[in-house]
Amino acid sequence: MIKLGVTGGIGSGKSVVCEILRLHNIPVYDADLEAKNLNDTSPIIRKKLISAFGSELYRNNKLDRQKLAHFIFNNEENLRAANSIIHTELAKHFEKWTNQRKHYSIIAIDAAVLFEAGFQSMLDKTIVVLAPLEMRIERAIKRDNLTKEQITARANKQMSDEEKIKLADFVIHNDGNHSLLEQISQILQAISNP
Repeated sequence: MIKLGVTGGIGSGKSVVCEILRLHNIPVYDADLEAKNLNDTSPIIRKKLISAFGSELYRNNKLDRQKLAHFIFNNEENLRAANSIIHTELAKHFEKWTNQRKHYSIIAIDAAVLFEAGFQSMLDKTIVVLAPLEMRIERAIKRDNLTKEQITARANKQMSDEEKIKLADFVIHNDGNHSLLEQISQILQAISNP
């Protein structure tokens, strides 16, 4: 089994790439979605986050995401602590998910913070999806209903495209000038027939 990681900055189109992978019968683990679910359901995450940030972090048995954001926003130490707690459990969950799909020749993980979380160590190959910043901002405004300033602030907190390119095995250009289908087919061929 080949484990493939897909990452990219906000609005880069990594979700579109992952949808195309699904059309190729490749199961894709959505790290952002699974992290949100685990934050609400994992007793280990709950206990550790409450220990780090206080019991008011959970309301009605769910993580108060705004409260957590308040604790970690502009506080590197708190951000590292929260990520360490969440990413550790997410990695275990991904491993379990992967083991349940051993009959697939390729599986993938869609993770915005793939490299930042150190998930590449669990993978065989990684893809970074790139798009021009203005295009990314435009897409994210439409999708997330955020302002240009909010999106730019989030983009600036993410690892730069240059750093991601150095760490990735493959680059997909999602700029409207390159065929996504063609690029993905080439990558799947390359990893299936090394």
